[in-house]
Amino acid sequence: ELQLVESGGGLVQAGGSLRLSCTASGFPFDDYAIGWFRQAPGKEREGISCITNMDSTTYYADSVKGRFTISSDSAKNTVYLQMYGLKPEDTAVYYCAAQFGSYSPNSGEYNYWGQGTQVTVSS
Repeated sequence: ELQLVESGGGLVQAGGSLRLSCTASGFPFDDYAIGWFRQAPGKEREGISCITNMDSTTYYADSVKGRFTISSDSAKNTVYLQMYGLKPEDTAVYYCAAQFGSYSPNSGEYNYWGQGTQVTVSS
């Protein structure tokens, strides 16, 4: 059974940092791309960062570029999202998702999703 489990969310003050983890099981990790998405109340789901495990190419949305870093550890089947300089507008539920092959920032192209982890940034 394919499974994605996010962890690392929480409450942090503006300017702080968090590291989210997405641990995968049940599929050949290196053949898949992992995307991080977030959804705030009343807003559409936003693709913020992705990585293609086959060649380590990455994507960042303009809203997080320079503040967030995505990385992958194939030995642990885990993708990390290191978040620095957090802002109140980063508050959302963060999800990771997997699709075969190359990344896409479009959530509709992902087949498998984790349950989400809440990130709250206080001002």
